[in-house]
Amino acid sequence: MTRIACFGELLVRLAAPQGERLRSAAQLDLFVGGAEANVAIALAHLGHASAMISVLPDNPLGELVRAELRRHAVDSAMVRMGAGRMGLYFLERGAGMRPARVVYDRECSAFSQAMRTPLPWERLLEGSDWLHVSGITAALSPAGTETLLTGVRAARARGMSISFDCNYRASLWQGRVAQAAEVMRELAGQADLLFASEHDLTLMLRGEAQASGALASFTAAASEALMRFERLRQIATTVRIEAGVQDQTLSGVCVSRHGVFQSRPYALQGIVERIGSGDAFAAGILHGALSGLAGADSVEFATACACLKHSVATDFSVATVGEVEALLRGEVALRR
Repeated sequence: MTRIACFGELLVRLAAPQGERLRSAAQLDLFVGGAEANVAIALAHLGHASAMISVLPDNPLGELVRAELRRHAVDSAMVRMGAGRMGLYFLERGAGMRPARVVYDRECSAFSQAMRTPLPWERLLEGSDWLHVSGITAALSPAGTETLLTGVRAARARGMSISFDCNYRASLWQGRVAQAAEVMRELAGQADLLFASEHDLTLMLRGEAQASGALASFTAAASEALMRFERLRQIATTVRIEAGVQDQTLSGVCVSRHGVFQSRPYALQGIVERIGSGDAFAAGILHGALSGLAGADSVEFATACACLKHSVATDFSVATVGEVEALLRGEVALRR
């Protein structure tokens, strides 16, 4: 079985209850997350061998997060406990026409501090066939950028497959747009599989943070990226149309060297939590690649994964292959 290692920072999410603002919340709900960990957990629920490479604080919060990985059958042997604090982010859920808001609190975390010294990549990658990373790690600090690039180069030298999710976050790059574009270009050049929106692609290719939102524009940008980066096999993204926090339409698109594939659209109402849906989509595309699904089938499966993620409050998807396939067959009635 192909083993996928995911490298990145594990986080604790503290969320205000639905309908409350962060500035006045009397209590906060706790969840475990992090983009790369979300992918690792989703893959485990889809029946794949996954592992997490990270650093956690040597305290009860770090122990809680590592236990959550184990609870979802993710190998945590390469998660080291070290000095520093737990990386946090705070969520204010949206309602009606008021959008959700995320506030990061990650400075001086155990993960960030560990990036200041070289990691033993040969040991960390041993036993894995695939490395999944995201641009969030590079955005944290120059040390995070160098650590991520070193890890990807080490994986490439070992002949591993690599997937890279751009995950551009302007609030984390703090105005370092030119550096973000340069780093994303190098990582895309090492990757076999790229997760990128039209916004990410235009920033990466032309240094512009612009996007039209049209399928033709994304396809053109993705085709340009496939021409520029010879290793890339496919580029995938979700397309979300928002009429409101609880009224959205989601579909998926994949541009490969064999064609353009778009999923059916899903009307999403009564959304429980949209955070992590992009990671669920990424896990679905990876499942398709590992399972030998054709391009059209892979993007349909991945989009169904993303849709199901909206039905659970956690940061990550816990959907099984059977549940995803049931949705693809249109089975949404009560089961008895």
